[in-house]
Amino acid sequence: MDGAHRPLAAIDWSRPWFAPWRDPGQRVAARVCEGEPLHEALNREQGAPVRFVPQQALPDGRAYEHFISASGQCPVRPGLHDFFNGLAWLALPLSKARLNRLQAAQIEERGVGAVRGPVRDAITLFDENGALLDAPPELWAALLERDWQRLFVQLRPLWRQARLLVVGHALLEKLVQPRKALTAHLWRSPVALQSVAAADALLAAMLTPAVLAAKPFTPLPLLGIPGWSAQNADVCFYDDAQVFRPRRAPERTTTPPLHPRAHP
Repeated sequence: MDGAHRPLAAIDWSRPWFAPWRDPGQRVAARVCEGEPLHEALNREQGAPVRFVPQQALPDGRAYEHFISASGQCPVRPGLHDFFNGLAWLALPLSKARLNRLQAAQIEERGVGAVRGPVRDAITLFDENGALLDAPPELWAALLERDWQRLFVQLRPLWRQARLLVVGHALLEKLVQPRKALTAHLWRSPVALQSVAAADALLAAMLTPAVLAAKPFTPLPLLGIPGWSAQNADVCFYDDAQVFRPRRAPERTTTPPLHPRAHP
């Protein structure tokens, strides 16, 4: 096995965050490790609304998102990042297609520039690092307050009622080598997440420019979730303020003087 395939072979599919991706992830990874190009291994699976092609199919100077929208082809490069992006297209076809259409529309409207704008920023943030969470109201209230002790210690039994789906492909890539600081940008599911397909349909309906522009996400360090790290059984795990940061106090505003002094 060459060095390019080792990261795929090293994926621990028993990790809880990979459970929804285990099938077809293991099949695609096995094909690639046997020497099949990633785009061909992905195309052997069913369900994606795009056809996967080598990265070289993307014309020079063409925006990636716009190319996908116009051609129905998704360029992929070898490696974990595009591997998980391909799995997302397979498992979340409605949501990925919706995200791509929104991206392409923003590019049509604004062009490709140094500043993406609030909608494209939110799309990129969620597509790369997002997660969908169905949880009891008490957990959500504690999460929004960044009350980590209440969220993970006092309310710990309630996590058995929660369902979290990591959808960001960059975040899935990072979770191959999990570390304490890895943080998802959560979007609250208004209904119970019964399956990945149901989550896909729900998420696609939620993705609108107006909602995305408001960035309806809240951060959550993933390894704080009960059962996602053996270390968090010790309540001291949550004392790390570099990871479990307190909520920022609202900034004070002052009323300027009616006649501000002129600068000399």
